[in-house]
Amino acid sequence: MKPRVVTVSFHELSHHHALRIGLGAIAACVLALVLCASARADVIGEARIIDGDTIEISGERIRLHGIDAPETRQTCDIAGVPWPCGESATLALVDETEGQSVTCKGNKRDRYGRIIAVCYTGERDLNAMMVREGWALAYRRYAKDYVEDEIQARDDGKGMWRADFVEPWKWRRGNRQTAQR
Repeated sequence: MKPRVVTVSFHELSHHHALRIGLGAIAACVLALVLCASARADVIGEARIIDGDTIEISGERIRLHGIDAPETRQTCDIAGVPWPCGESATLALVDETEGQSVTCKGNKRDRYGRIIAVCYTGERDLNAMMVREGWALAYRRYAKDYVEDEIQARDDGKGMWRADFVEPWKWRRGNRQTAQR
């Protein structure tokens, strides 16, 4: 049996190639729109608190924009005595959201796939509350939105500001030495 030889003109090949590229581009655009739409949609519902700056609503992980709270296992020192400030920050967010509907608004995702968002209970900005009460720091590396809230919390000695602590971003990198306020 002889192999079958198919002859295709350059015009037909170009048309077929262009059609494949065009369909691929359309598919990529549709995928990009779906991914962007999922990040832009408001997420509303009962929040499960992961830690002081991460929550989950309906299976969607959300990182609170512009703030960095101590890690759950992180401790701070009050007069040389370890205090579980990470747990305290988590509990502050639990207390603020318990029994309430939480609305999170964001349009970006971080490298872990979490939506970066500002979250609210009613009109109350939870991100600002966490910083204003001293349970999180303004995460200046990503945003300057909550710097004034941090300064006020520090001046008032609220939350972590009543203790010596390592900034959460340094603590995660392994610098566990206690810093001064």
